[in-house]
Amino acid sequence: MDNKIKIGFTLGDVNGIGPEVLIKALEDKRILGICTPVIYGSNRIISFYKKMINAEGFSYTTCATADQANSKAVNIINCITEEIILTPGQETEVGAKAALVSLEAASDDLINGKIDALVTAPINKNNLHTVGFKYPGHTEYFNARANNKESVMMLMNENLRVGLVTNHLPLKDVAGAITRELILQKIQIIYQTLKQDFALFNPTIAVLGLNPHSGDNGLLGQEEKNIIIPAIKEAQDKKILAVGPFSADGFFGSGNYQQFDAILAMYHDQGLVGFKSLSFGSGINFTAGLPFVRTSPDHGTAYDLAGKNTASADSMLHAIYAAIDICQNRADYLESTKNPLKRTYVEAERGKVM
Repeated sequence: MDNKIKIGFTLGDVNGIGPEVLIKALEDKRILGICTPVIYGSNRIISFYKKMINAEGFSYTTCATADQANSKAVNIINCITEEIILTPGQETEVGAKAALVSLEAASDDLINGKIDALVTAPINKNNLHTVGFKYPGHTEYFNARANNKESVMMLMNENLRVGLVTNHLPLKDVAGAITRELILQKIQIIYQTLKQDFALFNPTIAVLGLNPHSGDNGLLGQEEKNIIIPAIKEAQDKKILAVGPFSADGFFGSGNYQQFDAILAMYHDQGLVGFKSLSFGSGINFTAGLPFVRTSPDHGTAYDLAGKNTASADSMLHAIYAAIDICQNRADYLESTKNPLKRTYVEAERGKVM
């Protein structure tokens, strides 16, 4: 019986670099030793880019459903059935429609447990909105599909994890969106994901402030005193090792980030400027707090590189490896915690000894 993890892949915007970096990542046959890839797209699209980038080592087979995927090959489910003209580097309605079809088909299988994890190629959010996509980005889409109250957009590499309180929100709206309850929820999600998805027993979480110098004791804003610090204290009361608030510039500039297992930033650019400055090209996006595993490269569609055979597959490869590791860690965690009665009994017995 084959127990390899089955990883689904979306194509993203088919006129961007998504198909190219996916082919480059899966061209290495060693990938088939650690997972079964299932691409939701079209063999015509894949063949087009295979020829364009001269990926002679890349081969694939087609299957009707994920259940029928060949564990010894890269599989393609032909969910994009409409004949399309590919124009690499151009923002088109055709590209948006294909991206949406791929995303919805793959998400359906992910939610129904037909694949173990999903790696999403980059989309053009503005373009997708023209064909009916109603979400600011992938994170919000998957949160809605999971009927989740909250999740955390987390950028990560081997040594750095940065989560966000607010995701794709205009800067003028950030202060009004931040509440004590929301920050606490995000801290709790990060704490749980560090334990179950990254196998960290007693993780530490740094929380950034909102204002310059973390408000400078109220001189530059009241959000730290009235919202962020109370949320941190409430997390500490729940036995979560959360610390802060830290001023973002000094926190990243001094290297203090290296002392923590994860960082919670208040808004998109506050967290991502620091993260991408330290790990551009090697980072990935992971949506923490979902009942399923979803990762993606940390770059966009890169229309300026599309079709030129110059895009790097490094971030896509890291997204694949992370999805596999998270699946394995989550399975181990669920196995070790599935019998709470036994664990309570053991703890009680320990208490008697003490």
